[in-house]
Amino acid sequence: MMSIFAGMKKIFVTLLPIFFSSIMASTQNPTRLTAGPTEITQTAGQQALGNFAPKFAELNDDVLFGQVWSRTDRLALRDRSIVTVTALVSSGITDSSLTYHLQEARKNGVTRTEIAEILTQVAFYAGWPKAWAAFRQALEVWKDDTEVSDAKEKFMQESIFPIGEPNDAYAKYFIGQSYLAPVSTEQLKFFNVTFEPGCRNNWHIHHATKGGGQLLVGVAGRGWYQEEGKEPVAITPGTVIHIPANVKHWHGAAADSWFSHLAFELEGENTSNEWLEPVTDAAYAEVGK
Repeated sequence: MMSIFAGMKKIFVTLLPIFFSSIMASTQNPTRLTAGPTEITQTAGQQALGNFAPKFAELNDDVLFGQVWSRTDRLALRDRSIVTVTALVSSGITDSSLTYHLQEARKNGVTRTEIAEILTQVAFYAGWPKAWAAFRQALEVWKDDTEVSDAKEKFMQESIFPIGEPNDAYAKYFIGQSYLAPVSTEQLKFFNVTFEPGCRNNWHIHHATKGGGQLLVGVAGRGWYQEEGKEPVAITPGTVIHIPANVKHWHGAAADSWFSHLAFELEGENTSNEWLEPVTDAAYAEVGK
């Protein structure tokens, strides 16, 4: 039976790059290219000018947004937002049009830190007063964002899988905040688990009398895995960790990095998970030294 599981692991690792490429191509993420055009629906032109200037409304809604903005297989929405904001500020347009596109830029993944850098750069080429006017609007759009939320947003851009919802059901077994997103619930079931910096789960064991265990695959950021009595192992994107059944271990994020891994529970007989003591701050501080 163990040889069968070993063979399955080898096949999985071989197919993993192909699987990841497929996921990346099909994910509708505003920060990266999509496999094909994305349908962008806009009705602002029709609502504001449909009766007065129907042709202009059509060009705005159906051509500019319906065709040009929808070409997300050529240029990602995030990049289109950056180009548009830059063009508007350079032209001295700091009315509701800029407000709308700043809001869209935030929605499309541009962070508080990034918009500040973008407008600072634009100021030297488009003019200081124009940048000041744009900054006033940007401050309002990003008023609720912090450096912590910026780091989280940037991490979400890097990961090819969603981070999901707060992992409240297992919170008592973690130090720090973790998130859980089911990736597949049919055939081969697995999840994307995300840890904020410094977050780690307790020591635990995947019990089984035959087969069993767990397989981890690094997705984004940097983390650690450690078996009892052994040195910690760094996990970065593409790292594969084979966790045998009945081995005490823990895994989590590095102290200075968000981290995500895929988690595969391997089939076995009489399987169960046993959660044990937390990884203390003192023990965690020694990791990576």
